Amino acid sequence: MSKTVSYAQWALEAYCIGMKLRTLRTRKRLTLSRLSAETGLSTALLSKLETDRMIPTLSTLATIARVYGVGMSYFFTEPAKHSLSITRKAHLHSNGRSMDTVRATPLNIPTTGLSLVARMIEISPGTISAAPDPSCKTSTFLYVIEGRLQLDSGGMAEILEAGDCACIESEMSLAWTNASKHRCRLLAVTPAPPPPAT
Repeated sequence: MSKTVSYAQWALEAYCIGMKLRTLRTRKRLTLSRLSAETGLSTALLSKLETDRMIPTLSTLATIARVYGVGMSYFFTEPAKHSLSITRKAHLHSNGRSMDTVRATPLNIPTTGLSLVARMIEISPGTISAAPDPSCKTSTFLYVIEGRLQLDSGGMAEILEAGDCACIESEMSLAWTNASKHRCRLLAVTPAPPPPAT
């Protein structure tokens, strides 16, 4: 049975008041019972507020804010930016029917102002090379999840095994090659492309 969320709970969710209360208390190294003694509020009430099981009244929040030495604005500052993108494991596993030798699965939704792009890249056995655009500067973080990856750049070749990672900042062209007889899967994180000129 799903829990019904009131409009007030929904509207206050973005402010993370419970988490802010808990963070302030742990920063001040106070126990719930010590905070209870300082504020005159019960430990049960304080626990419910910190775990978002209860919405604090303004007077309760003002009492707690006084003990912590913060203003009410600390709790109600509008979030400047928040983006959360989740990719479930089921979407990352290949069904084995793809004819693509290189398959890239986006791990985050491209949005305006996004600073990083994460992709799961699968390179099939027998694939000679997968090279990003050689005409631009490369800033990439790679983590090999499965298989072996060969990185070729400037006449140098490096083999990355599963569990290895590489952080690359280069203006040289870079080639990725599956260096094993099995599928190679890696996580690639790159800066987001600049927005198109208007």
